[in-house]
Amino acid sequence: MIAIKHLKSTSMKSTILFLSLICLICFSNSCKAPKYGVTVKDGIIQKQGPTVYQYGTHKLVSDKGETIYALTSDSINLDLYIDKKVELQGDKIKGYPISGGPDYIEVKKIK
Repeated sequence: MIAIKHLKSTSMKSTILFLSLICLICFSNSCKAPKYGVTVKDGIIQKQGPTVYQYGTHKLVSDKGETIYALTSDSINLDLYIDKKVELQGDKIKGYPISGGPDYIEVKKIK
């Protein structure tokens, strides 16, 4: 009888420990800073003009003026960064590039 009570107590302790561990893992992952799919160290933001590919409100260009990415953002006013050298983070938008254009990035963070 004592052995059965001990077995149930040990089993319950193991279950509680397991569930506590699962909760700890879930909460620790939710506290981390978001990670974005694209990080660009250096680029200059410019307003997007007429293009063959027709997407993006802005573009990120290299020092040589070559378009690296087409850009958009729901959370950042990209006009504030026109002609400024920036480091940006964001996510590629699925379904792009099209018509020979660059990758299309939803900008989430700019430094």
